[in-house]
Amino acid sequence: MGCQHRSFPPPLNLPRTSLSCSGASFSRLRATSLIVPAGIRAQFAASSPANALSSSARHLKVFNATTESQSNIASSENTEWALQDFYILRKEVSVAAERVEEVRDATGLERLQADLSALERKAADSSLWDDPPKAQEILLALTDVKDKIKQVNDFKSQVEEAETIVKLTEELDSIDTGLLEEASKITRELITALNRFELTQLLSGPYDKEGAVVTITAGAGGTDAQDWADMLLRMYVRWGENQRYRSRVAEKSMGDEAGIKSATIEIEGRFAYGYLSGEKGTHRIVRQSPFNSKGLRQTSFAGVEVMPLLREESLNLDIPEEDLEISFSRAGGKGGQNVNKVETAVRIVHIPSGVTVRCTEERSQLANKTKALSRLKAKLLVIAVEQRAAEIKQIRGDVVKAEWGQQIRNYVFHPYKLVKDVRTGHETTDIVSVMDGDLEPFIKTYLKHKYSAGVGERSGVQ
Repeated sequence: MGCQHRSFPPPLNLPRTSLSCSGASFSRLRATSLIVPAGIRAQFAASSPANALSSSARHLKVFNATTESQSNIASSENTEWALQDFYILRKEVSVAAERVEEVRDATGLERLQADLSALERKAADSSLWDDPPKAQEILLALTDVKDKIKQVNDFKSQVEEAETIVKLTEELDSIDTGLLEEASKITRELITALNRFELTQLLSGPYDKEGAVVTITAGAGGTDAQDWADMLLRMYVRWGENQRYRSRVAEKSMGDEAGIKSATIEIEGRFAYGYLSGEKGTHRIVRQSPFNSKGLRQTSFAGVEVMPLLREESLNLDIPEEDLEISFSRAGGKGGQNVNKVETAVRIVHIPSGVTVRCTEERSQLANKTKALSRLKAKLLVIAVEQRAAEIKQIRGDVVKAEWGQQIRNYVFHPYKLVKDVRTGHETTDIVSVMDGDLEPFIKTYLKHKYSAGVGERSGVQ
């Protein structure tokens, strides 16, 4: 039986390297692999297990001492920061207490208590509901006085609670951060409530306590203007949410390419109309157009109208039929059982003044007509107050023109960021917060401006 031979490839012709190492050189290599000073090697060689344990104990004491020193430094730093926070909080509480006393003095609690007693006597009268509108007025006034008294007393309770925590902290040897946080929270809430209360004192109009109907209409600027109107719609809806009001988009007419042609928001909440009344006018935006392929800067406009959201029974106004021009049309929109099939949309024009309203959100023509007539009455009442007209027929047309030269506020997105109110001069570079519904600084500044102007007019007349 023959053996099979296997052939292997020839070896590689690589240069060979000699790795020779004598015993002396190897011992030197081993000795230098870990370089330890001779003195330390002798200590380790001579040390016993007991000596090793005592050395470990010494090292542990040193480590604990270092850690304790570091913790003491951190504790002192935390104490210093806590003291600084306490001094700031004490100052804020002192300022808040002074503001509460000023509010209580300006409000006149004794006068409010007298008004409350008189209104309670009227509300308890058996003949109260012989005149329903008058009864409604008395009950609303009673509610207002009760709310104001409760609010002022709550201010006093809150500031006293914060002052108690500050005094308790001063008497203690250490600072309780939990108490400080609670006092800081109470103070912040109190300052916010005081700001809102002082703002409501600037609202003295007959409809300032009512809800608001905000109508937004795209103006000059084409598709950019329609997109700008949609941005304003979102801004006012977010403002209503921030104020914890109930907001509802009652009507929306979509744009051709983007945005909206017009929209109507109903905001239900106390003083909603008073706050938003200053938003009436033309709003101008300057930005790089997202609808322009070259990204050129575009200026667009949108008109905002604000009316009070009045109940039907409070609309004590009779308009002759011959002064109204009523027309009907199809509502338009995406579709549905009635949309584009039945003429449910209603448009009413007040002929003497030219004031026009339109309503399409209801499903029936009758409901749209009733709501449009209510909005027309509310609009005429407000314009009559603004123009001091003795009769509705004296009202002039009060149409917001969404075009150049009519703006009340400018929103600049490019080449820089700025929002500026033309009437008051108030401005901010935080345009993102403004578009997210943070309108409080603008509203407050306008109301103060309006109040100062009213005081100037009254003093001039005298």
